[in-house]
Amino acid sequence: MSDRIIGHVKRVNGPVIEVMGITDAEMFELVRVGEENLIGELIKLETDNAVVQVYEDTTGIAPYDPVYGAGMQLSVELGPGMIGTIYDGIQRPLESIREMSDIYIKRGITVPSLDREKKWHFVPSVKKGDRISGGMVLGTVQETKNLLHKILVSPNDRGILESIVPEGDYTVEDVIAVLTTDDLQKKDLFLMHRWPIRVQRPTQSRLALDLPLITGQRVIDTLFPVAKGGTVSIPGGFGTGKTMTQQAVAKWCDADLIVYIGCGERGNEITDVLTEFPKLIDPRSGRSLMERTILIANTSNMPVSAREASIYTGITMAEYFRDQGYHVAVMADSTSRWAEALRELSGRMEEMPAEEGFPAYLPTKIAEFYERAGAMEALNGQSGSVTIIGAVSPPGGDFSEPVTQHTKRFIRCFWALDRHLANARHYPAISWLDSYSEYLNDMASWWEQQVSAEWLADRTEIMDLLHREVRLQQVVKLVGPDALPDTQRFVLEVCTLFKNAFLQQNAYDKIDTFSTIEKQAKMLHIIVTYWKRGSEAIKNGAILAKLRKMKVYQDIVKMKFSISNDDLSGMDKIEARLERSMDQMEALYA
Repeated sequence: MSDRIIGHVKRVNGPVIEVMGITDAEMFELVRVGEENLIGELIKLETDNAVVQVYEDTTGIAPYDPVYGAGMQLSVELGPGMIGTIYDGIQRPLESIREMSDIYIKRGITVPSLDREKKWHFVPSVKKGDRISGGMVLGTVQETKNLLHKILVSPNDRGILESIVPEGDYTVEDVIAVLTTDDLQKKDLFLMHRWPIRVQRPTQSRLALDLPLITGQRVIDTLFPVAKGGTVSIPGGFGTGKTMTQQAVAKWCDADLIVYIGCGERGNEITDVLTEFPKLIDPRSGRSLMERTILIANTSNMPVSAREASIYTGITMAEYFRDQGYHVAVMADSTSRWAEALRELSGRMEEMPAEEGFPAYLPTKIAEFYERAGAMEALNGQSGSVTIIGAVSPPGGDFSEPVTQHTKRFIRCFWALDRHLANARHYPAISWLDSYSEYLNDMASWWEQQVSAEWLADRTEIMDLLHREVRLQQVVKLVGPDALPDTQRFVLEVCTLFKNAFLQQNAYDKIDTFSTIEKQAKMLHIIVTYWKRGSEAIKNGAILAKLRKMKVYQDIVKMKFSISNDDLSGMDKIEARLERSMDQMEALYA
């Protein structure tokens, strides 16, 4: 950190400070304000004046206090030691701060983002004299039992490797290699490097989004799937289960790494994440979920400007692991609080407001954030992805408000939470009428090859039924269900069965909390078969009451609890019993 003075405080307006007498400063430069060295960022620059947003409480800052420039942009440290760590919005490790502070974070406190004392066992994968370019892998560190951390060259570095250390134990500050750059400068390389949070890490190319992110939640994987590298919005009013849905996805999805950003949420919700995640067992490895998780906790009582930065901090970490060839899922909870931070900061800078007081550049900011998702070929040739799942908290559950509407422009998967479902204790409370996924056709071939050739046809059939049910329910409200013929009442019957036996999922049941895609496909096919064979039987004269009384009907209702993910032979038996029962029914009315 440089200690050069670049100006002095002119005016203080909450977290926004005007600085006068600016010399030798640049946009988005990291600065320190006052004698307490409060961390800030230069966000507006004029001839000799500037505006700084401060990431800490500015109480006590007065005119003419010095402002110090760091000579670099606000950046994160990328290297071994991030996994399992809890950071604030600007990558300060909260557990280390707790050891140095009381229950509240002291102003101006400086703690390294990565542990400077811990040694990591480094295994080099290049040798002296090799040509090095940005993004290449220098070597590896086994950070956790299941994640091999690849030490990357910073994307901006290239040249000839002058020297590299042998295999051994090193800290993140030890020089592990020396590079002679193309302009003949000597540069030391470490186990870590820094990268500005507002700059997207470069890649070679974007890849097709044709691999699904398997979440184990049936309503998501079967009806509204998301691709690895895709973008999702989860809008919902208070109490509809946004955080719960994100936590379920974080626990069960097949991403290699989870970056969970608690952006402006209530402290008790973040506390639940901090206390539950270390206790949760990763179903793939059998070890603590924290061994593949990075948490960013920036609660609603923390400085508003740090909330604005927390989103970029999280996505930059995700891009770093993507460049190592991993699939990363980013949980942003919630982007509405981030947008509110933008609105407050914009108001303090006296910018012209747009709809509902949000700044006119809100759509641009949202687009820039979701644009950083994607499946990419990294500079080193490895393929990885960043999937962004952003919660939106529209006031009063109004999906027409600006954040929700602008977000819908830039995402391709929409999981709309329904208050009526939540009140009925139907979880996940994802509405099958308001939600959609534009990744279906891209991933259909994968599903048909890897899981079931009938998946897309079965899904289309059940979605048609759900929409037919809506129209029939309007008739039922007027004349009652008894006025409908059995062919239409059977539509209502099958949809009710599908909602209860398939869409509703019990997070407290050991079997039902997670469903493999193979189990999902078989469950869906059984229900669709029941619909097709049953509707044919009704046309031939069968009575709806008879269909309900079939013994196999109760087997279908209970199959989500009774059939485990490990042994799906029970599903085949249920399907066989269903076919036999329907054959008998047709023979009876032939």
